[in-house]
Amino acid sequence: MAESNHGALAATFKIVRVLQAVCLIAIIGMTANFIAEMITENTTPPNVLIGTLSVTCIAVLYCAITFILFLDSILPFLINTVMDGMLLIAVVVVAVTVGKPLSYVDCQAIGSASSVSSSAYEFTAALGNSLDKNGGGLNYNNWIGATQAICYEMKAIWGLSIALCILFAFSGICSICLWRRSKLVAPKSVAA
Repeated sequence: MAESNHGALAATFKIVRVLQAVCLIAIIGMTANFIAEMITENTTPPNVLIGTLSVTCIAVLYCAITFILFLDSILPFLINTVMDGMLLIAVVVVAVTVGKPLSYVDCQAIGSASSVSSSAYEFTAALGNSLDKNGGGLNYNNWIGATQAICYEMKAIWGLSIALCILFAFSGICSICLWRRSKLVAPKSVAA
């Protein structure tokens, strides 16, 4: 197994991959729920949510595959480092795109604590009030401030995206260290 060859780096890499998967699956669940409710109401979801869902689905698949390859000791660490870097860039874009308007929203100021619910009526009302009158699509900047529930869920997605930025940077660093270690420990071929 890889742990015997790579020690604490291997354990760290595995823990980071599991944390990445947990964050990604949470983001997928919340984002997919929003998109499903919007589609039920015959509203086009904002590109921000579609992009977030796309990036996270690809990333969770990548995390699962690389975790399996790592357990079987056949993960190419240098390629993995490059891929982690590319996913880091994608997750940074998601975090910035989702968070730019959210940073100005105070979820507590939106409504009273008793109005925090995820009822279909409140969601439908929020959708109706957030429609872009020109294009007929949903205006993301208006929608995130429609109810406390939407605001808090979007802030959770934003926070998990920021956590993923840190985790993908960390797994990239672990991966390059594991590549370096495997180069140092690799057996040298002897010419006969």
